[in-house]
Amino acid sequence: MTTATTAQAAPTAVDGRVIALAHYAARALLEGVLDRHGATFHHSVTLRVVAAAGGSIARDALVRDVTGSLKADESVVDGVVEELTAAHLLEAEDAEEAEDEAAAGTSRLRLTDAGRALYERTTTETAGITARLYADIPAEDLAVAGRVLALVTQRANAELAAARDA
Repeated sequence: MTTATTAQAAPTAVDGRVIALAHYAARALLEGVLDRHGATFHHSVTLRVVAAAGGSIARDALVRDVTGSLKADESVVDGVVEELTAAHLLEAEDAEEAEDEAAAGTSRLRLTDAGRALYERTTTETAGITARLYADIPAEDLAVAGRVLALVTQRANAELAAARDA
Protein backbone atom coordinates (compact mmCIF):
# COMPACT_ATOMS: atom_id res chain seq x y z
CA MET A 1 0.00 0.00 0.00
CA THR A 2 1.38 3.39 -0.90
CA THR A 3 0.15 6.71 0.26
CA ALA A 4 0.58 10.02 -1.43
CA THR A 5 1.33 13.12 0.53
CA THR A 6 0.95 16.61 -0.71
CA ALA A 7 3.28 19.39 0.27
CA GLN A 8 1.43 21.95 2.31
CA ALA A 9 2.61 25.09 3.97
CA ALA A 10 3.07 24.68 7.69
CA PRO A 11 0.03 26.00 9.52
CA THR A 12 0.48 29.31 11.26
CA ALA A 13 -2.08 28.48 13.95
CA VAL A 14 -3.75 25.50 15.53
CA ASP A 15 -7.34 24.89 14.54
CA GLY A 16 -9.70 21.95 14.31
CA ARG A 17 -8.30 20.79 10.98
CA VAL A 18 -4.70 20.79 12.20
CA ILE A 19 -5.69 18.88 15.33
CA ALA A 20 -7.75 16.41 13.30
CA LEU A 21 -4.97 15.79 10.79
CA ALA A 22 -2.50 15.04 13.61
CA HIS A 23 -5.02 12.83 15.40
CA TYR A 24 -5.92 10.77 12.35
CA ALA A 25 -2.32 10.37 11.20
CA ALA A 26 -1.24 9.12 14.64
CA ARG A 27 -4.37 6.99 14.98
CA ALA A 28 -3.66 5.31 11.63
CA LEU A 29 -0.26 4.29 12.98
CA LEU A 30 -1.83 2.97 16.19
CA GLU A 31 -4.48 1.06 14.27
CA GLY A 32 -1.74 -0.57 12.19
CA VAL A 33 -0.28 -1.97 15.40
CA LEU A 34 -3.69 -2.99 16.72
CA ASP A 35 -4.65 -4.70 13.45
CA ARG A 36 -1.59 -6.93 13.71
CA HIS A 37 -2.87 -8.09 17.10
CA GLY A 38 -6.52 -8.48 16.11
CA ALA A 39 -7.65 -5.52 18.21
CA THR A 40 -9.53 -2.33 17.45
CA PHE A 41 -9.10 1.25 18.60
CA HIS A 42 -12.12 0.84 20.89
CA HIS A 43 -10.57 -2.31 22.38
CA SER A 44 -7.33 -0.44 23.01
CA VAL A 45 -9.04 2.47 24.76
CA THR A 46 -11.07 0.09 26.93
CA LEU A 47 -8.08 -2.05 27.92
CA ARG A 48 -6.11 1.11 28.72
CA VAL A 49 -8.81 2.27 31.15
CA VAL A 50 -8.74 -1.07 32.98
CA ALA A 51 -4.93 -1.13 33.05
CA ALA A 52 -4.78 2.47 34.33
CA ALA A 53 -7.20 1.49 37.10
CA GLY A 54 -4.73 -1.14 38.30
CA GLY A 55 -6.12 -4.02 36.27
CA SER A 56 -9.61 -4.04 37.79
CA ILE A 57 -12.52 -1.60 37.60
CA ALA A 58 -16.25 -1.45 38.22
CA ARG A 59 -18.07 -2.10 34.97
CA ASP A 60 -20.17 1.07 35.21
CA ALA A 61 -17.04 3.17 35.79
CA LEU A 62 -15.36 1.51 32.80
CA VAL A 63 -18.32 2.18 30.52
CA ARG A 64 -18.60 5.78 31.76
CA ASP A 65 -14.88 6.47 31.21
CA VAL A 66 -14.73 4.92 27.73
CA THR A 67 -18.02 6.56 26.70
CA GLY A 68 -16.63 9.92 27.78
CA SER A 69 -13.28 9.37 26.08
CA LEU A 70 -14.66 8.16 22.76
CA LYS A 71 -17.84 10.24 22.78
CA ALA A 72 -19.56 6.99 21.88
CA ASP A 73 -22.99 5.74 22.79
CA GLU A 74 -23.07 3.62 25.94
CA SER A 75 -24.47 0.68 23.94
CA VAL A 76 -21.39 0.75 21.70
CA VAL A 77 -19.09 0.60 24.71
CA ASP A 78 -21.16 -2.18 26.29
CA GLY A 79 -20.64 -4.10 23.03
CA VAL A 80 -16.88 -3.54 23.19
CA VAL A 81 -16.80 -4.80 26.78
CA GLU A 82 -18.75 -7.89 25.70
CA GLU A 83 -16.31 -8.47 22.80
CA LEU A 84 -13.34 -8.23 25.16
CA THR A 85 -15.01 -10.57 27.63
CA ALA A 86 -15.90 -13.09 24.91
CA ALA A 87 -12.28 -12.95 23.70
CA HIS A 88 -11.10 -13.67 27.28
CA LEU A 89 -9.23 -10.36 27.50
CA LEU A 90 -11.50 -9.14 30.32
CA GLU A 91 -13.32 -11.21 32.91
CA ALA A 92 -15.58 -10.74 35.88
CA GLU A 93 -13.73 -10.84 39.16
CA ASP A 94 -14.16 -13.88 41.41
CA ALA A 95 -17.39 -15.65 40.36
CA GLU A 96 -18.97 -15.61 43.84
CA GLU A 97 -17.94 -12.00 44.37
CA ALA A 98 -19.18 -11.15 40.87
CA GLU A 99 -22.64 -12.54 41.69
CA ASP A 100 -22.85 -10.45 44.87
CA GLU A 101 -21.66 -7.31 43.06
CA ALA A 102 -23.98 -7.90 40.11
CA ALA A 103 -26.89 -8.12 42.52
CA ALA A 104 -25.77 -4.79 43.99
CA GLY A 105 -25.19 -3.33 40.52
CA THR A 106 -21.44 -2.97 41.07
CA SER A 107 -19.88 -5.77 39.03
CA ARG A 108 -16.15 -5.46 38.46
CA LEU A 109 -14.06 -6.50 35.50
CA ARG A 110 -10.37 -7.28 35.39
CA LEU A 111 -7.75 -7.89 32.77
CA THR A 112 -7.01 -11.52 32.10
CA ASP A 113 -3.41 -12.58 31.54
CA ALA A 114 -4.13 -12.47 27.79
CA GLY A 115 -5.68 -9.00 28.11
CA ARG A 116 -2.71 -7.68 30.05
CA ALA A 117 -0.30 -9.22 27.54
CA LEU A 118 -2.16 -7.65 24.60
CA TYR A 119 -2.23 -4.26 26.31
CA GLU A 120 1.49 -4.45 27.15
CA ARG A 121 2.49 -5.58 23.62
CA THR A 122 0.53 -2.87 21.87
CA THR A 123 1.65 -0.22 24.36
CA THR A 124 5.29 -1.20 23.87
CA GLU A 125 4.97 -1.13 20.09
CA THR A 126 3.22 2.22 20.06
CA ALA A 127 5.72 3.74 22.50
CA GLY A 128 8.39 3.52 19.79
CA ILE A 129 6.10 5.23 17.30
CA THR A 130 5.25 7.93 19.82
CA ALA A 131 8.92 8.52 20.58
CA ARG A 132 9.63 9.04 16.88
CA LEU A 133 6.65 11.36 16.40
CA TYR A 134 7.60 13.60 19.32
CA ALA A 135 11.37 13.41 18.88
CA ASP A 136 13.15 16.75 18.86
CA ILE A 137 10.06 18.77 19.77
CA PRO A 138 11.13 21.08 22.60
CA ALA A 139 9.59 20.31 25.99
CA GLU A 140 8.27 23.88 26.20
CA ASP A 141 6.37 23.43 22.92
CA LEU A 142 4.90 20.15 24.10
CA ALA A 143 3.82 21.79 27.37
CA VAL A 144 2.08 24.63 25.52
CA ALA A 145 0.41 22.21 23.10
CA GLY A 146 -0.74 20.09 26.03
CA ARG A 147 -2.29 23.06 27.80
CA VAL A 148 -4.01 24.29 24.63
CA LEU A 149 -5.41 20.88 23.74
CA ALA A 150 -6.61 20.31 27.33
CA LEU A 151 -8.43 23.65 27.19
CA VAL A 152 -9.98 22.86 23.79
CA THR A 153 -11.10 19.47 25.14
CA GLN A 154 -12.59 21.08 28.25
CA ARG A 155 -14.51 23.61 26.17
CA ALA A 156 -15.73 21.00 23.69
CA ASN A 157 -16.92 18.77 26.54
CA ALA A 158 -18.79 21.75 28.05
CA GLU A 159 -20.43 22.41 24.66
CA LEU A 160 -21.46 18.75 24.40
CA ALA A 161 -22.90 18.80 27.92
CA ALA A 162 -24.85 21.97 27.17
CA ALA A 163 -26.20 20.45 23.95
CA ARG A 164 -27.33 17.33 25.85
CA ASP A 165 -29.05 19.48 28.49
CA ALA A 166 -30.83 21.67 25.93
